Amino acid sequence: MTTLDQPGPAVVLLSGGLDSMVTAAIARERGHALHVLTIDYGQRHVRELQSARAIADKLGVERHVELPLDLRQFGGSALTADIAVPKDGVGNDIPVTYVPARNLVFLALTTAFAETAASRDIFIGVNALDYSGYPDCRPEFIASFAETARLGTKQGVEGAPFIIHAPLQHMSKADIARECHRLGLDPAWSWSCYDPTPEGLACGACDSCRLRRKGFAEAGLVDTTPYSKDAPELTE
Repeated sequence: MTTLDQPGPAVVLLSGGLDSMVTAAIARERGHALHVLTIDYGQRHVRELQSARAIADKLGVERHVELPLDLRQFGGSALTADIAVPKDGVGNDIPVTYVPARNLVFLALTTAFAETAASRDIFIGVNALDYSGYPDCRPEFIASFAETARLGTKQGVEGAPFIIHAPLQHMSKADIARECHRLGLDPAWSWSCYDPTPEGLACGACDSCRLRRKGFAEAGLVDTTPYSKDAPELTE
């Protein structure tokens, strides 16, 4: 557990995307030994899993668990069913790339992992400013889940509740790009694209690509991710 001199181990939900990579590096910077959880949920962008493995290796984590959980059995999302990934710009409504209750399910699993890893600290890379309309990225959801975890776990009942850290919660994508640079991370270690090309390049047109590209452009930084030559110009 945590002491005044040395933080205890942290469990990080590591998808392989930019936000989760930066979050894991922040946890390491704060002195935590890292235990990371990656969920293989049948996502269309399976390339993300390869990035999670690479990031875990680069950050020197203590343990990396890759958990299979086939959400294609449920469907209901462009990431887990045969539904086209939208590429016409970021809107204001909840998009079809929303995976039903994903962060609710993932945080429950991360909490179970943390309880077996003698950890009170859980890190997740949710972001509420430059997000694509996902309700499970909002601060009130994170706060509510922390209370649920306190009530529903042995550790919480015995007086050692989990702390849910969301260090990127109020950052813009440009802020996150700057953090990536400050922490000495290579953006290309991570993967954000929802619909890679057959050649394995980021499409540059899906919501996730657009937000990422816009963030790096606004920060005045180079995104080393390999994008398709057909990626649209940034106009938003």
